[in-house]
Amino acid sequence: MAKFIFVVQGEGRGHLTQAISLQTILHDAGHQLVAVLVGKSHRKIPTFFEEQIKAPIHYFESPNFVKDKDNRKILIGATIRYNTLKLKTFIKSLKELHGWYKQYQPDVIINFYDFLGGFHNIFYKKIAPMAVVGHQYFLEHSQFEFPKGHGMDKFLLAQNTKITAWGAKLKLALSFAPYLQNEGKIKVVPPLLRKEVLKLEPEKQDFILAYVNSDGYGQDIVDWHKKNPETKIECFWDRKDASEEEKFDETLTFHQISDVKFLEKMRTCKAFVSTAGFESVCEAMCLEKPTMMMPIEGQFEQMCNALDGERAGAGIASNDFNITKLLDYMKNHQPKGNPREWVMKAPSMFIEELEKLLKK
Repeated sequence: MAKFIFVVQGEGRGHLTQAISLQTILHDAGHQLVAVLVGKSHRKIPTFFEEQIKAPIHYFESPNFVKDKDNRKILIGATIRYNTLKLKTFIKSLKELHGWYKQYQPDVIINFYDFLGGFHNIFYKKIAPMAVVGHQYFLEHSQFEFPKGHGMDKFLLAQNTKITAWGAKLKLALSFAPYLQNEGKIKVVPPLLRKEVLKLEPEKQDFILAYVNSDGYGQDIVDWHKKNPETKIECFWDRKDASEEEKFDETLTFHQISDVKFLEKMRTCKAFVSTAGFESVCEAMCLEKPTMMMPIEGQFEQMCNALDGERAGAGIASNDFNITKLLDYMKNHQPKGNPREWVMKAPSMFIEELEKLLKK
């Protein structure tokens, strides 16, 4: 039995659900998760994560994006200035990380794309080998196709990704589909979806499910809805101080992020609209839901996700929340391959790669 520690970027839902899924895979293979270290900034960590992770959780302050006053667009310059001013806080976080590593003495550290999780290895002697997990490492593959242009955005994303994986012995690159092969340290692996998702039987009811990673996009949903009130929409967001459920009118309801409720709505919706996060798009693919992916403004990584998801047959990329595009697309949606079959290979592939790392 090996001991693992997770370092998890706590912004958004994807890295958190990936950690929950990998915990189950490791447990089923006879290994132990001894602690989870969660990097957070201004966002509240969803309660479902604390309920489902069966290990001690420790929080530390970690860098993250700064958005405009409407909580929509990512501001790169402001992000750099804000995180620079918090340098003393992040130095303290690095010390905390090292202290927890020494306390728990893991055999392997797994970093789910947290900046300080990799940055730690620049300044401290490594306690254990590190593996990194994320769709972002798939972007390092020599054959990955990027959006045209955006040279500076591509450079900044590459540098951030490089730092998160500093000193890593293994890069587990999550992929929508198995269309690229392993390359050096990069091992192409299926999405980490939880057993609860794979047990769901898809059903098609007459509503659109929406998920906005930044609540500022809620107004876009409202604006489209006012022109199209006949289309029922169930939208999830993480707006601070909002109630668990807010009924805008008879055909538009906003919900706070709730794991169980979200998955049930995903199971029963007829289509899915989302900012272009990796995890929720994978869930939609497995449940046979055509998807429209709208990247958060200023987040190049999500532009890459949207184009990659489109290439894999998830649905369409869009530069706005004009849901009419999705309704038109649905008429001729043709999934590619068998996403569920690919996802079902995750447990054996992850254990194979991690146990190889343990033997090195």
